[in-house]
Amino acid sequence: MFEGKIAVVTGAARGIGQAIAYNLAANGADIVLGDIKAEWLTESAEGVKKLGRKVWCFELDVTNATAVQSVFNDIAAETGRIDILVNNAGITRDGLLMRMSEEDWDAVLTVNLKGTFACTKAVSRIMMKQRSGSIINIASVVGLMGNAGQANYAASKGGVIAFTKSVAKEFASRNIRANAVAPGFISSKMTDALSDEVRQKMLEAIPLSSFGTPEDVANAVAFLASDQSSYITGQVISVNGGMVM
Repeated sequence: MFEGKIAVVTGAARGIGQAIAYNLAANGADIVLGDIKAEWLTESAEGVKKLGRKVWCFELDVTNATAVQSVFNDIAAETGRIDILVNNAGITRDGLLMRMSEEDWDAVLTVNLKGTFACTKAVSRIMMKQRSGSIINIASVVGLMGNAGQANYAASKGGVIAFTKSVAKEFASRNIRANAVAPGFISSKMTDALSDEVRQKMLEAIPLSSFGTPEDVANAVAFLASDQSSYITGQVISVNGGMVM
């Protein structure tokens, strides 16, 4: 699907970001990996290489808009174009609102929301010059439904969803699409460490009675990045087993 295309994936060192990079590479894209520390990207880079695709690694602090613009300029100079941007970089700092520090609020909003803004703005001129591109932002089910103990994270991901819709309207005339994927409970080291009782309670909230996988999210991203979704923009695809309908 992506032969001859260049995809940039942020937060690509592990988990969902790594799965997205592998899926796009398996479908023919050459991959630019970004994360806060370049050395974290070694495993992901080796995985892309094993799939027979070109790979570039960039240290990318999405909270620094000036640095982000510089990195994206370097990426475009190195690769010649950017066809796909996946804004996946994100953090959590969970806690009840009455105990949440201003620092934890600011950290989550800065990485998750400002980081998405900075990377999207940085890629915008490149894609507008090409008159083509697909931007996929990784949101969350809690951005749709809220969640106790995650006011900062839910606010950031709700903001990502609204931001995506605005970008879709601004960029449509240049043939650039913007969509979001909202994962639900995805299997990870965090969910593996939960007690059986907690896991069962979480599963009871999911009609399909199972956690998703990073690959489930990656499949949705690949669809939105491809020409198969050429008439889809400004939308949110929920990958949550029916948890939110």
